[in-house]
Amino acid sequence: MSTNTLLVLYGSQTGTAQDAAERIGRQAQRRRMEVVVQALDSYNVANLISESLVVFVCATTGQGDPPDNMKNFWRFLFRKSLPAGSLCRLDCAVLGLGDSSYPKFNFVAKKLCKRLLQLGANALLPVGLADDQHDLGPDGVIDPWLISFWEKVLSLYPPPAGLSPLPEEEPLPPRYVLHFLDDMTEKPLTKPLPPDNQALPSASRPFLARLVSNQRVTDPAHFQSVRHIEFDITGSNIQYSAGDVVMFRPCNSIDDVEQFCQLLRLDTERYFILTPSDGSRAPVPVRLPQPCSVKYLIEQYLDIAAVPRRSFFELLTTFATNELEREKLAEFSSAQGQDDLHSYCNRPRRTALEVLADFPHTTANLDVNYLLDLFPEIQPRSFSIASSLLAHPNRLQILVAVVRYKTRLHKPRKGLCSSWLASLDPSQGEIYVPLWVKKGSLKFPQDLDTPAIMVGPGTGVAPFRAAIQERIAQDKTANVLFFGCRSKAKDFYFHTEWEENIQAGHLTLFTAFSRDQDEKIYVQHRVKQQAKLLWDLIANKNAVFYIAGNSKQMPSSVCDALKEVFQKEGCMTESQAQEMLDAMEKAGRFQSETWS
Repeated sequence: MSTNTLLVLYGSQTGTAQDAAERIGRQAQRRRMEVVVQALDSYNVANLISESLVVFVCATTGQGDPPDNMKNFWRFLFRKSLPAGSLCRLDCAVLGLGDSSYPKFNFVAKKLCKRLLQLGANALLPVGLADDQHDLGPDGVIDPWLISFWEKVLSLYPPPAGLSPLPEEEPLPPRYVLHFLDDMTEKPLTKPLPPDNQALPSASRPFLARLVSNQRVTDPAHFQSVRHIEFDITGSNIQYSAGDVVMFRPCNSIDDVEQFCQLLRLDTERYFILTPSDGSRAPVPVRLPQPCSVKYLIEQYLDIAAVPRRSFFELLTTFATNELEREKLAEFSSAQGQDDLHSYCNRPRRTALEVLADFPHTTANLDVNYLLDLFPEIQPRSFSIASSLLAHPNRLQILVAVVRYKTRLHKPRKGLCSSWLASLDPSQGEIYVPLWVKKGSLKFPQDLDTPAIMVGPGTGVAPFRAAIQERIAQDKTANVLFFGCRSKAKDFYFHTEWEENIQAGHLTLFTAFSRDQDEKIYVQHRVKQQAKLLWDLIANKNAVFYIAGNSKQMPSSVCDALKEVFQKEGCMTESQAQEMLDAMEKAGRFQSETWS
């Protein structure tokens, strides 16, 4: 690549790091630099030794893991055989995206920066550690970091003489052009991918699984709908173990698709061919068929129901001709306007589609070629698998809490994937859902006699149902489950199954029904009450302790309860109890899988 080329490589799980990487790419274009933005795993890492200027933007997932689209790069970079000075020609910068409420905050960015320096790279500035918990969100760190970054880069790599930066209000060229096929009266034949009986289903080639059942498992009077959903995976080659997760890519609702097309005056029946625009190095998304219908693009690809990021407003501003709308959009795009943007967008969880409706003049002025710049791709969602193949051959089951809540906006907010899954009704005819399976972070003991202590309130019980089914089938009967919910009568999932397991001597169950008595009882209270049993299992029988569920207060409350068990039964000080918990985590004897 030319000396004035900036390479921006990202590792992104939910799209936030990709959005930040693309923002850096646009800033480089405005500064007249050649720029390439791509996911780390789609870049040939062997070329890194000949690059001169690279920015790495990476998120941290789970318990300090790299995102899926940088795992191959990660393995390569940490090879022991790489010579110490192999990246001595590289100027680089690392921007991390994380959440400081998780213990391994920005672990991937920190570790990556350290490794690049080991290999001889020159870091242009300290690693940026963006934090979801910051008052202004990740931008609270990203904005000042980028100012320092550009000062450094432009002093080392000045733009060609006589070229001034492109003004912010001028739109950059779109990445793609949509060529509409006007004379298409018949639906085009798009060749489906040939079935590959050897390949395991993946994000690029999911398996179409038949929906077997979709049942509500909470009482009809309960405020929340939770669904137990089963799929038939016969012929898929999918093998999974307890702790693994299944991935889905949800679709936008029919109502949203219709409203979107009305606002932008688009005809869902029209077809187009997508090509990169002149000078664009963006690869055409493999997930879009060629030719593609407008309906497919909006229903299955563009994330129109998400809360838009600041980059959305930056691009929208360039189409605003109405003075009032332009002022408001420019304010939302500025660093000073982030509080207002937060109040308008993030707090009430306003969707991109609703924003378009709020800015009708600007929306009417939108150029359709910018749709893929404006809206990110719908990201896959993961769910813990709630069944074992040993108990349910050729089947895969999940437990889904349907996300629905009120904000100050008139319409209730809905979770895209959970609402889509809940709407699928197998009694209305055969339904096939594209899915694939991924290794999860929870690993269960192989040894017959090692007890598993599982704390899974609410839908956090899903991976433990899979584990209990699998372990019983393997004659591993030392299973202890702590389950919590609001009410025994309304949301006690799988209670008849637990009853049968208890009767058979395969399970010890402790329940916490928080609203069934005056004082609230949670799983952490039950953990403390069972101090003697837990100490015996952990200290004398080498038990493994698991937590799964919502990441708000529950995981830390359970950890505190467990440390109290160590202090009380093991006669430990507070710091000794913490050391014991840390040692268990290091040895894989304390594992957690939490989600927000």
